[in-house]
Amino acid sequence: MKMLFLLLLAVGITTSLSQSNHGQPAIENTIKVSKRGTESNRVHSIPLGSDVTFHWRVELTDETIMVEVHYVGEDNTWFAVGFSDYGEKSPADYCILWSGWHREINLQDVWADEDGKISVDDQQDCKDFLWKKRGNVTKFSYTRKFDTCDNEDYVIEDGTTHIVWLKGEGPLYSIAGLQVSDAKVTGMSRAQLPRVVHRAAPVPNDAWTLELLASQVKVPSDETTYWCNVHKLPSSLRDRHHVLKFGPVIQPGNEHLVHHMEIFHCAGPPERSIPSYAGPCNHPDRPEETKVCQKVLAAWAMGAEAFVYPDEAGLPIGGEDFNRHVMLEVHYNNPELHSGQVDSSGIQFVLTKTLRKYDAGVIELGLEYTDKMAIPPGQEAFTLSGHCIAECTGVGLPREGIKIFGSQLHTHLLGTQVATRHVRDGIELPILNHDNHYSTHFQEIRLLPKPITVLPGDSLITTCTYNSLKRSKVTLGGFAISDEMCVNYIHYYPSTRLEVCKSAISSDALRTYFRYMRDWENQPTSNAKGISENYHSIEWNRVRIAALHDLYMAAPLSMQCNSSDGSRLPGLWENAALTPIRLPLSPPARDCLGIYENA
Repeated sequence: MKMLFLLLLAVGITTSLSQSNHGQPAIENTIKVSKRGTESNRVHSIPLGSDVTFHWRVELTDETIMVEVHYVGEDNTWFAVGFSDYGEKSPADYCILWSGWHREINLQDVWADEDGKISVDDQQDCKDFLWKKRGNVTKFSYTRKFDTCDNEDYVIEDGTTHIVWLKGEGPLYSIAGLQVSDAKVTGMSRAQLPRVVHRAAPVPNDAWTLELLASQVKVPSDETTYWCNVHKLPSSLRDRHHVLKFGPVIQPGNEHLVHHMEIFHCAGPPERSIPSYAGPCNHPDRPEETKVCQKVLAAWAMGAEAFVYPDEAGLPIGGEDFNRHVMLEVHYNNPELHSGQVDSSGIQFVLTKTLRKYDAGVIELGLEYTDKMAIPPGQEAFTLSGHCIAECTGVGLPREGIKIFGSQLHTHLLGTQVATRHVRDGIELPILNHDNHYSTHFQEIRLLPKPITVLPGDSLITTCTYNSLKRSKVTLGGFAISDEMCVNYIHYYPSTRLEVCKSAISSDALRTYFRYMRDWENQPTSNAKGISENYHSIEWNRVRIAALHDLYMAAPLSMQCNSSDGSRLPGLWENAALTPIRLPLSPPARDCLGIYENA
């Protein structure tokens, strides 16, 4: 026990074993700031359930994660925690804590196959095991590499990680014969594990906080609830301000319940009145006027830090031309179906009238919200790409370019991966942002490790991958949750007139495809039908799906190159050419050569 709870001691953390917080670490303000302006040794925490918490910190230099789990359980309870691609309990990669018949305590690296059978891994990668129990609270910690080069282990990457866990009754004779189905309680949460936390700039003396909270919501005993609450901002925001940062205000005791939150601006003339509303977002009594509340001002997801704007920029809010209505949306995740929970969580803004040098802005990249995009049914990985072409950034960005510091990726229910590529003069530069395990239920505005400069004439290509195996009909682009989107909201400075840089397949190319379906595939498509009706007329098979995919990859574009007032910037935006890439970026190399040679 010579280094018991090294993870906690290394960063100056104290722990409490009271059942109210199950040993939640209390992070003290003694964390050193590195020369690069990032906080080192930061411990992050996320509730995995009402009586389970997961704490971690990362060492980016040697790509190692240190994990500590606290859970409530009876004597001899076994507990497994690990990762899977999209939150499935099997197949999955676990570290399991279990006690044997002789009360010896073990931590082993195991994996679960598709049938749920748990096996001990030949290569043990759950290292530096420590544990402690007091009363009915057990704590254990371990370390592992992001990439262990073990085919049975999950590779921890940038982006979303699905954390899965199992808890069952012991003692066990051995792991042999153990099944995922033997667990009495299971769960899943999402987090961004590897991350860089930026140092916040000093706040000016006139800074003040604004909290937009839900009001005593009686959370339904359903697994998923989206709750909407319209607010009118205070009269002090008749004057223009900058948002310096925003972050969560979670009602104590509800940390496991509040999954993610967003603040939407109700865009429109300043005199437009939006009726008050507090209730389920999909309720038929929700006023139609609130549907204009769509522009994201802030987004937070469980496990995320506060979003801090760069020293040079702030998000403009308020002013004479600003409609002061916003809507808070809270996603409650209640897999244990608790009833009687009351919540008043929300988001806190830090604002100032002392404006920074630059206004921060948001540009929408990706695909237009249109039924021109289609995802055939029964597809495991169907890709669509939206283009922000060189001609649009050429007329829309200032000569010195813009600096992108944050990004929010967005699809609806079918999205599984999102990435935005950056191309300059035909050469692909390092990727702007990506998420290989994307979930629409875990959306946050993520700070980039360092700002990325985009110059006039650069191209940005946003590609989304969709899984439609559970759909029997084609899925089209649109605004409904059952429709699909492919968007990257990039946060940047200085603010410029370009606000939308998105594409769709050209109308001429799509008409040609429907004509081909009619003439060569005997499908009942017709020029007299609309786009949606034509797509739904097709009986999808491999040949027709492949032809559609090839069309999307090569067809000319119809561009939206729009300013903030919705007007198109000067240019020829119909039948625009795709961005040519002469030198694509090589895929990242894995440092596994020595291990594979010795295998």
